[in-house]
Amino acid sequence: MHYDIIIHHIADFRKEDEFQVDGMMNFLGLMDKKPMILAVDDMETNLMLLEEMLQEDFDVHCESSGKTALAWLKENHCDLVLLDYHMPEMDGMEVLEHMKESESLHNVPVIFLTADMTLESYGFEAGAVDFILKPFMPDVVRLRVKRILNYEYLQAHLADEVNKQTKLAESRRASLQRIFEQTVFALAQAIDAKDKYTHGHSRRVAEYARQIARVAGEAFEDQRFIYYMGLLHDVGKIGVSNAVINKPGELTPEEYDEIKAHTWIGSDILQSIEEFPQFSQGARSHHEHYDGTGYPDGLKGEEIPAPARIIAVADAYDAMTSKRSYRDAMPQDAVRAEIEKGRGTQFDPHFANIMLSMIDADERFLMRESPTMTQPRK
Repeated sequence: MHYDIIIHHIADFRKEDEFQVDGMMNFLGLMDKKPMILAVDDMETNLMLLEEMLQEDFDVHCESSGKTALAWLKENHCDLVLLDYHMPEMDGMEVLEHMKESESLHNVPVIFLTADMTLESYGFEAGAVDFILKPFMPDVVRLRVKRILNYEYLQAHLADEVNKQTKLAESRRASLQRIFEQTVFALAQAIDAKDKYTHGHSRRVAEYARQIARVAGEAFEDQRFIYYMGLLHDVGKIGVSNAVINKPGELTPEEYDEIKAHTWIGSDILQSIEEFPQFSQGARSHHEHYDGTGYPDGLKGEEIPAPARIIAVADAYDAMTSKRSYRDAMPQDAVRAEIEKGRGTQFDPHFANIMLSMIDADERFLMRESPTMTQPRK
């Protein structure tokens, strides 16, 4: 009856190990050389069996006593010890105790070899990592050894593997970010190319908007998103005819309606970017007025998304400081007067005040040529 129980127990372990090893990555192939295993048993036949079972995948050294095993361990590197529990003179438990007391050996994993299932709890409490029951089942021995060595390798190299995978993920994210930015810049250039008088308009508006957001105390990530929204605020002009965009004189009511359509056309285009649905806000609402008299939705005050209120000020500044088909660039004092005049009516007062501070800091009127040159403090 006792023998039947042991066979049943071994069969359960075999099923368990097959599942666990088959279900985990095999790191043994990443090692520079075969792992070294020390097999310790006072029966020579057991040592011969273990060596035969393991020599294909591992370097195996055999010792027949606890004392000679400890002496060998002090002089040699070892990745795993297969240790007989019952031995004369010094049994497996004593060997394990000596190993745990040794600075160089206390982390070497030990698997006990025994036919006595009642000893498991004592062995685990002493620091053994597993048990292999006698008589040996070759598949069980190999699977148990591989499982423990895989685990030990993973533990030892976990930090390195985490750093490696983190760097790989960051590299991929940076690559995707560059592709995204290049796509946005190319689209912004395509938009600006429709109007021969507004070369670089989208980039300047984006940079002014980012600076306003920075001074307003927006988080870095929000500043970045506002910058992209500024780049794409006029994307709807793709749907406006070149003749209307470049008309040198006053627009007819019908032509003005066509120009106004760029807001909702742009919004429709950008709403298709599922990862960044907020991009559509800048395109749709940058011509809304703080007092509710703007278009296309007649939004008022804080009903207008904050990024659109920022872009509205930035867009107006660039429109006034750039040469257009219907007029030359306005002088700085006139631009400042218009921003101040529109504070609270066309523009959000808070963001208008920030733009006024940027203008005041730009004593030589250089910001219109290089938006990053003037950066007032918060």
